[in-house]
Amino acid sequence: MANGPFGGNKPAKPQRTPLQALVYWGTVLGIWGLIFVVAFFAVFARDLPDTSTLYDVKRQPSINYLDRSGALLAVRGSQYAPPVDIDALPEYVPAAFVAIEDRQFYHHFGFNPWGIIRSAIWNATHDGPQRGGSTITQQLARNLFLSPAQNYRRKAQELILAIWLEMKFSKKQILALYMNRVYFGAGAYGIEAASQRYFNKPARDLSIGEAALLAGMMKGPARYSPVSAKERAARRATIVLDEMVRIKAITPEQRDQAFSTPVQVSATLANQRAQYFTDYIDAQVRSLVGEPTEDLVVETTLDLPIQVAAERAVKLGVEGHISQGVQQSALVAIDGEGRIRAYVGGADYADSQFDRATTARRQAGSAFKPFVYLTAMEQGRTPDMLVVDEPVKIGNWEPRNYTGKYLGEITLQTALAQSINTVAARLASEVGTSNVADTARRLGITSKIQLDPSMALGAVEVSPMEMAQAYAPFSNGGFLAKGYGIERIRTAKGKVLYDHNVDKQARAAVIGSPALQYMNQMMRDVVISGTGTRANVPGYDIAGKTGTTSDYRDAWFVGYTGGFVTAVWTGKDDNTPMRRVSGAGAPAEIWRTFMAAALPRLKVTPIPGGVPPPPEAPDPIGDLINPAPEGQAAETPAGTAPPPGQLPY
Repeated sequence: MANGPFGGNKPAKPQRTPLQALVYWGTVLGIWGLIFVVAFFAVFARDLPDTSTLYDVKRQPSINYLDRSGALLAVRGSQYAPPVDIDALPEYVPAAFVAIEDRQFYHHFGFNPWGIIRSAIWNATHDGPQRGGSTITQQLARNLFLSPAQNYRRKAQELILAIWLEMKFSKKQILALYMNRVYFGAGAYGIEAASQRYFNKPARDLSIGEAALLAGMMKGPARYSPVSAKERAARRATIVLDEMVRIKAITPEQRDQAFSTPVQVSATLANQRAQYFTDYIDAQVRSLVGEPTEDLVVETTLDLPIQVAAERAVKLGVEGHISQGVQQSALVAIDGEGRIRAYVGGADYADSQFDRATTARRQAGSAFKPFVYLTAMEQGRTPDMLVVDEPVKIGNWEPRNYTGKYLGEITLQTALAQSINTVAARLASEVGTSNVADTARRLGITSKIQLDPSMALGAVEVSPMEMAQAYAPFSNGGFLAKGYGIERIRTAKGKVLYDHNVDKQARAAVIGSPALQYMNQMMRDVVISGTGTRANVPGYDIAGKTGTTSDYRDAWFVGYTGGFVTAVWTGKDDNTPMRRVSGAGAPAEIWRTFMAAALPRLKVTPIPGGVPPPPEAPDPIGDLINPAPEGQAAETPAGTAPPPGQLPY
């Protein structure tokens, strides 16, 4: 034994009992834990947001867009409803959110340590989407006070605020705040607004399936939208229902009944078609009345039933010609006053929000030729004037017909109906390309027009909107008709902020007689016996023009009846060629499908400018020239000869 300092034995150090050791180390850990908590709060609580704004609701005013009959087209901006009393909801509604978002909601104090640990382990060991360990209380703290930034400081502050919320409010109050403030997509904030937006009913009337669908959206309102992602939303709702059974919020029989009762999304939202159109006029609203400070109502020119027909025609037309390389299409229909009655900027808004109706500029091909012929008519020529279809050279440029054949002596009417390139090129040279450009601008083309000889064959980039409004004077008696989509803007309380008809100017006459009658006569012939026969709608007075560009990159049909004109474009966004798609093909078919549905709804009249001629038998000359579907003028650079086989007529 060891000796003590005075020669005696040193007494042994007494051993702690297990209970004493537990108390000792518990005290040590408690002290260090307290130090950590104090330091944690000192570091992260210094710049916490002001919690006095808890009940403040900050939102952008909403804008309701109505069609010309008052039907709802779309809602933009935020939509809030009065807070719903959670006790007024069926028990399964809040239970659906607890089941899928935070099963331990009633048993934690604002955060779930095990959930945080599980999420950290998952995120460290798996690639792809990261899992969150946030409780409902933490989500509420983030939604109310914090930014969505992903960093440790924000997560720490989220935890502090969650604890504060748990200390200040009951679980029922926290869940009510969460359900009344969370975002459900489509501009809807809170369970009441979401129920009205998606199901057109108050939240107290939600079914089990509807509650599960809304709760499932919390993982991603856009990704699990019942409008744009129906199948994904349904799968997510199924998971929610299973979790509700797991926590005994509903019985397996109730779940099975929910499966057998399909959820019907509100027709008001499902029919929010016209999304390209809404995008188009949304910016105009702000330029007309400034940034909204209160809820607005925008009365538009669009006709919803006609819009539905336009979207269907574009969708079917693209799907029917996918094998030929058609990827996109756009359609614009305006009446004789310029009111936009239908507007489709692409085949599917959910896939691509790029607006091809006004934003895209594509070469017009032979759809530009009417401006050449109108200029010639205004300089004294007539449809029955004879010209010679033969090889022509303008500078270093030698335009050719698609077939490589020349017809010799023909009339100007036949030349336009059969889209003869040589005649149009020579005609533009004779009347002056600058005069042709002036004519196009006078009628409504606003894009830059180059003056090289190839402009006669449509080497000019334009939008479907421009082409529709530039053809409108042919349909309305010769008057300018600039396309517009907003009739009136008012506040939700009824105060009118803008009215299109106030200080409205008299329409300018841009085509006179007899040029107008001559052009309508010739463009009727395009549909009766020329390149546009596939666009003909029996029983109506129809005229128009096809257009196709080099290598079949763009295909057009722009046509009209009395007081109503529609422009259709098809092609690819990357401007690569389609497979022999001409203006007489997909565009003419889309045009005919749309117009056959739209015309019975419209009070159309015959095209102004004389009685339409009786239907004619197919032109044998046309059959000779057009053994295959029409292809239009090329985008041949000025001063060069187009390569063989690359110049559709």
